[in-house]
Amino acid sequence: MYAHSNPKHPTVHSMWEPLYTGSNSHLNNVAAHCAAFAAETFKYIGADNGCWVTIGKLAGLWHDLGKFSDDFQDYLKHSAVNSDDAHTSEIRGRIDHTSAGAQHAVANLPPGIGALLAYPIAGHHAGLLDGLGTGPCLKARLTKEVPVWKEKAPVILLQPPAIPPCNLPRDPFAIAFATRMLFSCLVDADFLATEAFMSPEQSAQRRTNSIDFSQLDAHLNGYLSNRFGVATGKVAQARTEVLNACLQAAEGKPGTYSLTVPTGGGKTLSSLAFALRHTTLNRLRRIIYAIPFTSIIEQTAQTFREVFINLGAGADDLILEHHSNFDPERETVRSRLASENWDSPLIVTTNVQLFESLFASRTSRCRKLHRIAGSVIILDEAQTIPVQFLEPCLKVLRLLVEQYGCTVVLCTATQPAIEYREDFKIGLPEATPIIADAPELYRRLKRVEVKETGTLDCAQLAERLAASNQVLAIVSTRRHAADLYRSLIEISGTNGCFHLSAAMTPEHRSERLEEIRNRLQEGKECRVIATQLIEAGVDVDFPVVWRSLAGLDSIAQAAGRCNREGRLQQGTTWLFTPDENEHPIPRGFLRRSADAARQILAADRYADLLNLPAIEHYFRLHYWQHQQEWDKRDICNAFTFDYSPKTQLPLLFDFASVAERFRLIDSPQQPVIVARNGKYRDLVERLYSAESAGVPPPRSILRQLQRCTVTVNETAWRAALGHCDLDLIYDRFAVLAAPQLHYHQELGLQLDAGPLYNPNDTVI
Repeated sequence: MYAHSNPKHPTVHSMWEPLYTGSNSHLNNVAAHCAAFAAETFKYIGADNGCWVTIGKLAGLWHDLGKFSDDFQDYLKHSAVNSDDAHTSEIRGRIDHTSAGAQHAVANLPPGIGALLAYPIAGHHAGLLDGLGTGPCLKARLTKEVPVWKEKAPVILLQPPAIPPCNLPRDPFAIAFATRMLFSCLVDADFLATEAFMSPEQSAQRRTNSIDFSQLDAHLNGYLSNRFGVATGKVAQARTEVLNACLQAAEGKPGTYSLTVPTGGGKTLSSLAFALRHTTLNRLRRIIYAIPFTSIIEQTAQTFREVFINLGAGADDLILEHHSNFDPERETVRSRLASENWDSPLIVTTNVQLFESLFASRTSRCRKLHRIAGSVIILDEAQTIPVQFLEPCLKVLRLLVEQYGCTVVLCTATQPAIEYREDFKIGLPEATPIIADAPELYRRLKRVEVKETGTLDCAQLAERLAASNQVLAIVSTRRHAADLYRSLIEISGTNGCFHLSAAMTPEHRSERLEEIRNRLQEGKECRVIATQLIEAGVDVDFPVVWRSLAGLDSIAQAAGRCNREGRLQQGTTWLFTPDENEHPIPRGFLRRSADAARQILAADRYADLLNLPAIEHYFRLHYWQHQQEWDKRDICNAFTFDYSPKTQLPLLFDFASVAERFRLIDSPQQPVIVARNGKYRDLVERLYSAESAGVPPPRSILRQLQRCTVTVNETAWRAALGHCDLDLIYDRFAVLAAPQLHYHQELGLQLDAGPLYNPNDTVI
């Protein structure tokens, strides 16, 4: 009996991978991997008694029981030598080798344990299923007629072992999360074992050596000493105190910590120092940075690379960026493989990637989850979690701390918004403050005064911006940014004026940011119009900042781009309200947060809008008093116990439905590839050629094209497709047909603005 044919020797059966016979068989290899992963993952909730190790081993041993059927073995032998035969595809579609193991687990184990194993086994290819449903579901798989397999399976393999008493959580949400973690262990184990046989060269590229975090800790301390030396000036001194507080707090036990530091107070490197020291002392496994915006990730990862650039292991192998805009020129074989399962010591990712993975059902999204156990998770600006997902997000963070050995650091420039309070009982409990006196630190680092100006339209605001030599204006929508930029250049011309928004490709934004920083350092004219992508973490320093009305946390972030280094006695951040007829504040999160800020302004109680009492008032209005919104998508109630004879499924979990509902970004977005220069035009041509040749889209090309991709809302995307402004390659990759017509060299993609010029007026 075989698990896989050998791609290099498709007709030599003796060189195929055995299914169970021998120590190097597929089932034994997967079982060994899965048991080891389960031991690490579940050791904080009861692995000492061997329960979870046994369950993990069983998942590996039983996941492919259906491959013992003659039907599957016939398919394997046929497909090995007829991979292009249509009959092979027909057989492949009819052979179900995953239901058998799920059925066997439910029939031979105690009900709860059987169901807990059945979900991962049944879903280890297609993804975790809902328990019940009219379509694909676990109940249907458990009652499905499958090819006969038991006669060929060794009896010793099918005998259920004695499972030690299990310390199972009593909360169905927690058991569902444990099931998803077990699924992650199984999927990763199956991938790795299969890869080792099918592609040993690739398998050899994976990381095998462990990381010495104490070495990284010492290296960072040396870097900080060499770069900053003795602190001079109030800003530098405050940053040194923040760093020292982080290093001292890092000696504590794993748990929940809060790091409340005003913008510009050195949170990025100080939180890294905490994480490295804490990981070293508590023998944790990795560090995960979760950041709200993709644009900030690139800068944060680059900051970390600068720290470790001279380290022997190499910064690119040490740091894994896991987001859609990763620069392919930095990608190595090892980093690509590590992104599949987060087998890396330092991961920089987005909130969307982290939280959507924690509620995912697909194998590709869940494979990495078991590696989160025993990690330090830095949540940068944690208050950006949408209100409607607060309860499930905070519930899963609490589980990671209490049952999976994680440390969570709420890293914020404002009031920690997601800690437990009497009026916010779903909050994370017992957060240890790293900064003992956050209000005092805020007073010492205060470098900006926020002033309100009332309502301004684009023309009025442009007049004020033109009067400043160096100024930044931040607005909430791409359209507002583009219109304001046009108004500004009508007054002051294009020299020294810049636009930044997500309508520009990542590469285009990076080019503009470099220009902006250079002009600021040289004291040249520099007037920048940007959306909120510049607010958090983008290291720029303007003497004057303007911000359209938004939540107080966003206003605080905008103020962090003003007098950032404290070179002025006092910088000024002007708060204005956009003309509602011209640029209304969008509905949803932006409107709700702006309305909460408007109430704070109307109360006229705070001389300083950014002090902690004002921020606390804001979060009370925006977060803590919206209990009906905390689980608006009904995520937490999708996991229940059901002991009724009708269902015969004690763990009734809606994994697939939850994964579909759990989308942190409300409006569907679609990517558009913009070949704005020769390099990307060549890549697009190569993608067209691959499609014409009938081969799968080359991964290396797709990775490189991410740097020239802009996302747009689905309505605009479909309209552009209907107008033939977009071409589809492989029926799914949208390419801007004529960048010269719809991609502005300053404003970026302008799909809804019509052609930038009349092509009939051009001379070719």
